[in-house]
Amino acid sequence: MMEQAEQQRAMGAQTGIMVALALAMLLASLGTSIANIALPTLIEAFSAPFAQVQSVVISYLAALTVSTVIAGRLGDTYGLKRTLVGGLIVFATASILCAVAQNLWFLSAARALQGVGAAFLMTLAMALMRQTASETRVGRAMGLLGTVSALGTALGPSLGGLLIPVTGWPGIFWVQVPLAMLALILALITLPGGFVGRETKEKARSTLRWFMVDGGLVRNLAINILVAAVMMTTLVVGPFYLVLALGLEARQTGLIMAVGPVISIVSGIPAGRLVDVWGRDPVLALGLILLMVGALLLAFVPNMMGAIGYLLSISVLTPGYQLFQAANNTAALADVPKDQRGTVSGLLTLSRNVGLIAGASLMGAVFTFGVGSGPLTAATAPDVAAGMRLTFLLAGAMMIAAIGIAFGPSFGTDRRNAVVSHRQDVVGPRATVDKTPDPASDQT
Repeated sequence: MMEQAEQQRAMGAQTGIMVALALAMLLASLGTSIANIALPTLIEAFSAPFAQVQSVVISYLAALTVSTVIAGRLGDTYGLKRTLVGGLIVFATASILCAVAQNLWFLSAARALQGVGAAFLMTLAMALMRQTASETRVGRAMGLLGTVSALGTALGPSLGGLLIPVTGWPGIFWVQVPLAMLALILALITLPGGFVGRETKEKARSTLRWFMVDGGLVRNLAINILVAAVMMTTLVVGPFYLVLALGLEARQTGLIMAVGPVISIVSGIPAGRLVDVWGRDPVLALGLILLMVGALLLAFVPNMMGAIGYLLSISVLTPGYQLFQAANNTAALADVPKDQRGTVSGLLTLSRNVGLIAGASLMGAVFTFGVGSGPLTAATAPDVAAGMRLTFLLAGAMMIAAIGIAFGPSFGTDRRNAVVSHRQDVVGPRATVDKTPDPASDQT
């Protein structure tokens, strides 16, 4: 009876932790997408051109991208819980400042501050989920974060569309304040203490050596960039193809574009379960193969089957992305020392954002090149189809390259070498001479 009661308490505590971290991730992804739908309203409210109003979105993404690694290092130095709490306070404060902004430049500055807070939420939620989840449930925990991230991204435009007619544009920021406060209370109550203290110079040098020799982590980051670029390509190129090549109306295009996020929401947690059951490497391989097949399908099938072909291709690509995310995040954090998980989570978030930016800019340029000269809106359906084909042929090639990077000749050796090197750095040469058990080494 006592053991059952103890297990129930432990499960209840773990559930509370997962809810707190999932809410933090939801807030960060919601902040990414909820402002987009308010851009036309902001143009009218501030009598500003589109190029200036875009700063409301760009300042958030830029600040989030720049701050991710900093957030991770601060978490490793001062404690993951303490730093996450600070990030929630920053996010809530910035949301209030956004809601009360009287001019566009103040709003953009407040959005940049909100992006800094979001970097702490996104990065430290991942690190804490890895630290608090049991070894048999790590994949499910990472899958949950993937599901919540997709939910926040999909929910943003819908929630904003409901709020703006009732509350005006400030409502999209006011709604984030109580959510941030709830996440703050849950974090304070449920998360275990995590004060680490300042690093010594020797520990900092050991951390640097870890990253220099951990080729496995470099692989995880590299393929994360490639996959994120391909996924962003679907969001950038997809609407142009559906409208200009297939002649769909905006409402039809919106419904079709919503299918991908819905599949992401549904497939995130099952993808994590597969990681726990099958292991990281088989799920990573399956995810990358589905991404490759989905990208190649997008190059050809929509041109043959129209919207049905597009949906079929997305239905292959998107589960592959969730399988990849769950496996890659689990693999990247698997052998990382506990006091460096914040930094690695920051690097994962940074690499993802770099990929998103590359997908929006570089792959968008490839699509424009494939369509041909002249304004994109004046292009014919065959021209747009040609641009679609070229872009996703390149995306398929990128996924083939990702498979080669992930499972190249030295696969599986870099991470073991990094672990051995790190332990030698921490324990020191004394371990090769003195055979007396060293309690300090056990703690590492």
